[in-house]
Amino acid sequence: MTRLGALVGDSLDRAELPAVTRLASHLAGHLGGVAVLYYGSTLRTGDLSAILDFYVLTEGRKQPWLSRTLWPDVSYHEVEIDGQIIRAKVATMALETFARAARDETADTTIWTRFCQPSRLVFSADPITGDAVRAAVRDAVIWASRYAAALGPAQGSARDYWLALFRETYGAEFRVEALGRGTTILDNAPEWYEQTLPLAWTEAGIGTESDGSLAPVSDFDRRAVVARWRRRRRLGKPLNVARLVKAAWTFEGATRYALWKIERHSGVHIPLTPWRERHPLLAAPGVLFRLWRTARP
Repeated sequence: MTRLGALVGDSLDRAELPAVTRLASHLAGHLGGVAVLYYGSTLRTGDLSAILDFYVLTEGRKQPWLSRTLWPDVSYHEVEIDGQIIRAKVATMALETFARAARDETADTTIWTRFCQPSRLVFSADPITGDAVRAAVRDAVIWASRYAAALGPAQGSARDYWLALFRETYGAEFRVEALGRGTTILDNAPEWYEQTLPLAWTEAGIGTESDGSLAPVSDFDRRAVVARWRRRRRLGKPLNVARLVKAAWTFEGATRYALWKIERHSGVHIPLTPWRERHPLLAAPGVLFRLWRTARP
């Protein structure tokens, strides 16, 4: 095993809170998952009152055509564990597709962007599946490091390269992120990013010079990687818009998710009714009007 593979495996295999692993097992059973990855802000904070983020990976042949083509499927879940309601936002996709995206064999940028960041493998059906997920996450780190080398400065610190990568990838997605989001991500796990970049460059065949800073050298073709990135950036927003349109019609638990977010951020409680849960799009105008009326001074 390479040094990068060992580092990624150690991060993925770290123990998580018992409630998180129990929730992961529940999600795997409910969604037919063979592996579950836990990532995002609550991984860093341990705040179980917030929404936890998971990827549930499945066997591809069990997914319908739309899910295989315009992935992932998104759903929201509330599960009671030891008397506490734990909330989860879940992306579900085939393990095979996840691995291809991590190797940058698709136009998508979201998989290697998210999983070059620390994550946990909180459920796997068997050791072979677990090894496949570890290999895919290692590939995600390697491909993210390639783009960091191309999009970053000619010379700088590991932090400089990762900041350049996150700035570009967030800009390519149809997402609203707080200013300095990349800085926050790096500040939460500085040692991870310092260690992974040179190791990933080595596995990517990118030589480095180091004299107090890093610089990609050797056979690295910056122009070719930049051209590859530009093709993905052009497709980034249209692809994300298509996913949002799909989610508007297929997001399981959308109303529960929206009402919880409204109450958490505004303090306004809007009851969940069967009609609102069955018809989230039709219910949205009435929910927004009630929120506006309740929040008026």
